[in-house]
Amino acid sequence: MKVSLVVNGAPREVEGGPLRRLLDVLREDLALTGTKEGCGEGECGACTVLIDGEPVNSCLVPLAQAAGREVRTVEALASGELLTDLQEALVRCGGTQCGICTPGIAVCATAALAREPGADRLRLRELLAGNLCRCTGYQLVIDAVAEVVARRADATDAGAAPPLPARTAPTAPGQAGPGVGSRGAAP
Repeated sequence: MKVSLVVNGAPREVEGGPLRRLLDVLREDLALTGTKEGCGEGECGACTVLIDGEPVNSCLVPLAQAAGREVRTVEALASGELLTDLQEALVRCGGTQCGICTPGIAVCATAALAREPGADRLRLRELLAGNLCRCTGYQLVIDAVAEVVARRADATDAGAAPPLPARTAPTAPGQAGPGVGSRGAAP
């Protein structure tokens, strides 16, 4: 079965059974390995992507359900090597740790900030509750997202546009830089 969908702004056509997991199509067929598999049961949120702007666990989405839809992965958040303000805050606040859950958290937080840009810390916890992390204890993640909420509010109050990415992607000790270890760009 051929399925047409839009992935990270580009029209794509993939071949596969209708019940094949979107997660596997993204990682194996399209070489978008930023989306991680944690539990494979829709419990951890590591595989979160946006479908038509809504966060979903891609391990639970059959390929047929993605037909004709717009899928956005973690690779589409940054602009080249320039991180978004959210991604920079996650790194700066220590909300990245081992990196397995980070892509799902970044995608989910991106959707949360778009839906509720003025969310308080309690609401942020609720919005990100579907993402499990064993390393950060969540406080660092919430700190990062709350920092973005505050910075964007300050920029809006000052009459300026929200801040744009300012520098290239930083790496944690022992972490490969952007694009390293990837199978390269999708055809």
